[in-house]
Amino acid sequence: MSDRGSFSSRMGFILAAAGSAVGLGNIWRFPYLAGTNGGAGFLFIYLLCIVSLCIPVMIGEIAIGRNAGSDAYGSYQKLGGGKWGYLGIYGILAGIIILSYYNVVAGWAFGYFLEISFGNLLNHQNFGEFFGEYVNAIGPIFLFSLGFMIMTAVIVSQGIAKGIEAANKIMMPGLYIILIGLIIYSLTLNNAMDGVRFYLVPQLENITLKTIFYALCQAFFSLSLGMGCLVTYGSYVTKDQNIVKSAAIISGADTSVAFLAGLLVFPLVFSLGAEPGQGPKLIFVILTQAFSTMGPIVGRIVGGSFFLLICFAALTSTISLLEVPAAFFVDTRKLPRKAVVWGLSGFIFVLGLPSMFSQGIIPFLNKLPVHNSPDFLSFIADLCDIMLISGGCLMCFFIRNRWKVDSLNKELAIGNPSYLGTALQSYINFSISWVCPIILSILTTLVVIDKFFGLEWLFG
Repeated sequence: MSDRGSFSSRMGFILAAAGSAVGLGNIWRFPYLAGTNGGAGFLFIYLLCIVSLCIPVMIGEIAIGRNAGSDAYGSYQKLGGGKWGYLGIYGILAGIIILSYYNVVAGWAFGYFLEISFGNLLNHQNFGEFFGEYVNAIGPIFLFSLGFMIMTAVIVSQGIAKGIEAANKIMMPGLYIILIGLIIYSLTLNNAMDGVRFYLVPQLENITLKTIFYALCQAFFSLSLGMGCLVTYGSYVTKDQNIVKSAAIISGADTSVAFLAGLLVFPLVFSLGAEPGQGPKLIFVILTQAFSTMGPIVGRIVGGSFFLLICFAALTSTISLLEVPAAFFVDTRKLPRKAVVWGLSGFIFVLGLPSMFSQGIIPFLNKLPVHNSPDFLSFIADLCDIMLISGGCLMCFFIRNRWKVDSLNKELAIGNPSYLGTALQSYINFSISWVCPIILSILTTLVVIDKFFGLEWLFG
């Protein structure tokens, strides 16, 4: 008998799906991309992309999973037949590859939480140098990443209701409490309002093609679309739930965390007098420097809370990333959940070792001949961007050409009888049939070019 399980309530599903979407992409990646791409202009384009592209794709994925009642592979195979099951395999592989490097970065954050909380890190003078040394300290990073993977496996091995749902019911409220508390503190700092203005007051001259491009990419990455996660979670949803409403709430929760993360980060950055366009090091270097200026006690409390926030966000995502391949083996191979979860965890951890070793300790992993991905971890992250966007694009083609929009509408009407014949139905149908496939096809092509060759000729 399969160990499938299901969510115990609509709120359990929403918290779990929102937890899947909320992660390092919101609190680490969103602020640094906003900082390097115009601040408020980036935020505006990002929000537009969520509404116009991402919510329809999310609705489609959840509907596919609920209708088929299976993992990503089983859902596409059941509804599409033939070779469509390989689209599910594509999503499952994307989840495995993402988790392999994501767990490494989560290990960095977990280590920083411990280093700051115990006061070790804040005594340093050169935080950039410390970060470079830290990610090359293989012993601690190995242990921290292993610990994070074990925490993930413990939760997923307990099943849907007792594991994933129960954990998100604790971590998601905790995440919001920490985030709001830190924002209140950050807004009291000197020059904090300069950061708020940068983040919330658009400057039209800062909105460029580059801004639009990275906002599109971040919106899609942020909501965990295109990798089978929401198809898998959708398979645990009961028929009485309103998928459209749930998708709107999930997207709103994810977007609110990204928005609040920016409202936290930029006042901290401007209070330090630093430039917001610092790239990926914004969190681990610039903010750590800001925490060191707060004094030994306040710095440890604020800095420790911030990296605990990142750990919570990362863990809500790693459990969903692990559930995607776990569901495949539980559903398709009828294997026991605990054995599957622990076996996959060990395999994915080993798969992530090249990413862990690519920050300098093994030179050839840090000098790849790829335009925008000089180290192996960056290369894997860029590869995953391509897989997510192309996966979402293919999902739209699947609905339009194989499963058909009429089937989607019938599934969405279950739990929401008033949906049929509304303007909302027309919008979702048009978006999934035309807007999303066209834009995501173009975006996939541009992302491939950008990652391997660069788009300087387009951005100027």
